[in-house]
Amino acid sequence: MSTTAPITIGLLHPGEMGAAIGAQLVRAGHRVLWSSDGRSAASAERAARARLEDAGDAITLAAASDMVLSVAPPAAAAAVAESIGEFGGRFVDANAIAPETSRAIAESIHARGGRYVDGGIIGLPPDSEGDTRLYLSGPDAAEIAALFAPTVVDARAVGGRIGDASAVKLAYAGWTKGSAALLLAVREYAARAGVEDVVLAEWAQSRPELGGQWQRAERSRERKGWRWVGEMEEIARAMVAVDLPDGFHRAAAEIYRGR
Repeated sequence: MSTTAPITIGLLHPGEMGAAIGAQLVRAGHRVLWSSDGRSAASAERAARARLEDAGDAITLAAASDMVLSVAPPAAAAAVAESIGEFGGRFVDANAIAPETSRAIAESIHARGGRYVDGGIIGLPPDSEGDTRLYLSGPDAAEIAALFAPTVVDARAVGGRIGDASAVKLAYAGWTKGSAALLLAVREYAARAGVEDVVLAEWAQSRPELGGQWQRAERSRERKGWRWVGEMEEIARAMVAVDLPDGFHRAAAEIYRGR
C-alpha cells in the first residue's frame, strides 16, 4: 500500500465526517465504496456528492476492499466491525471509543483474518488544511497515515499500540465536550433555582466568554447530542480503566441525552 498506488477503500458509513473524508480519498485517486443497505436518503445524497460507489451491503463492500474505514457513532462501532464478516484487509476504526473497546474490536477483526488500525478524529469535516487530524496507532498506523498524504486530512501515526489513538481522541473530547455539558448543566441549574438572570449578569461582568460558549454548546447538543451520549459513556469506561472516576462523563452523557 503506498501513496502512489490507488487502492479500494470501503467506507462505513458516510455521515458528515465520513463522507468528507471519503471525498478526500477519492480526490487522492482511490476508489471509495459505501454500503446503501439500511441507510437513509441523506446518506445516499452525501455519498453521491463525495463520488462514492455503492457496493450494496457491508459484506460485498468488504470483499471488494483493500481497506475498510469505519466512521460511525461510538455505540455502533462494534456492530459496524461485525457487519463486514470475514475480511483479510486492514480495518481502520476511527470512532470515538475507549481504548478497551478498540482492543476488543481488534481481537474480533484479527480472528476473522484482518489487520486492525486504531484511529481517532479531531476537528471538523475536512475541507481545507488544518480542519482535521486523524490520529492512528497500531503496527500498520504509519502505512495508513501515508494514504492521506495527498489530502488535507492531517494523519498522524502516534505509536504501535492499539488504543493509543483512541486515548488521544477521548482525552481531547473529555475536556471539550465534557466541559460543554457542565456549562449546559450549571445554566439549567440556575434556571431551575430561579436565579438565571442574576447568574447571566454575573457571567457578563466576570466571564463574558461563557455566553458564547453556552450558545455553541446548546447548538451542538441540539444537532449532535444523541451522538455524544455514547462518546461520553466511552470516556467514562476509559477513565475507569486507569482508576479515575467516571462520574463526570456519565453525567455528561445524561446531559446530552436530554435529562
